[in-house]
Amino acid sequence: MKINTSNTAVGFIGTGVMGKSMAAHILRAGYPVVVYNRTAAKTADLVSMGAQAAADVAALATQCNVIITMVGYPSDVEEIYLGERGILQFAKAGSYLLDMTTSTPSLARRISQAAGTKGIHALDAPVSGGDIGAREGRLTIMVGGEQDDFDAVLPVLALMGRNIIRQGPAGAGQHTKMCNQIAIAGNMVGVCEAMAYAQKAGLDPDNVLKSIEAGAAGSWSLSNLAPRMLAGNFAPGFFVKHFIKDMTIALEAAREMGLLTPGLALVKSLYEQLAAQGEENSGTQALFKLYLTK
Repeated sequence: MKINTSNTAVGFIGTGVMGKSMAAHILRAGYPVVVYNRTAAKTADLVSMGAQAAADVAALATQCNVIITMVGYPSDVEEIYLGERGILQFAKAGSYLLDMTTSTPSLARRISQAAGTKGIHALDAPVSGGDIGAREGRLTIMVGGEQDDFDAVLPVLALMGRNIIRQGPAGAGQHTKMCNQIAIAGNMVGVCEAMAYAQKAGLDPDNVLKSIEAGAAGSWSLSNLAPRMLAGNFAPGFFVKHFIKDMTIALEAAREMGLLTPGLALVKSLYEQLAAQGEENSGTQALFKLYLTK
């Protein structure tokens, strides 16, 4: 099927911090969009833009031939896809399913296998870029699935992201996202420690940032999250609790492959300390608070 606005109804499940912006891009492009969120109020803005709200996952699945999910945890993904009232019980043959949640590679493969028995195309397509990337439609999207299926859904993915790469078969997108999260984990510690060091040394951290973000130390986290840290803005672009979830998935997958990841284990322990202080719903940049109290 060649996906276009005349033959495609897009279902979007999970309209939170990132999902709301992602669904809005699809809606603005002219696609009919059906939305569902467990907290119905989070769909209100999209409905005011012209989206239709579904009563539940099953109702959405019966109306749409492209279904996108962007939820919190692998347990949510499993229920939404494989549960008694899940997508695979109600989606039409020939539909395309895109799970953009950061979940486990093994679950992505299970969903793909279950979908295949019903003539449904499933891809795992986790993203990177946070709330800013979602809002601006420039997410990085890492895709696992068959090449033909990837080619079919690319027009929809291109509405939400710019760097969109198929990494391999089912599960490959999630494995790639784990690589991404491992790299971010180490970088976040470096950014926090650099800014804390600047303060302790009596420097102007904002001025320090101007120098070091333009050199070899430059990174997305340094340019986008360090300014939030320094301004005392710890609102979530990406939740601490979800980052801990991602690091847990990566550590478990690494252990299964016999790979040591001591740096990742250290960062996870720091974020768990932060969550224990009541910061699980803060943004990942709130790790800076641990250094402020030392």
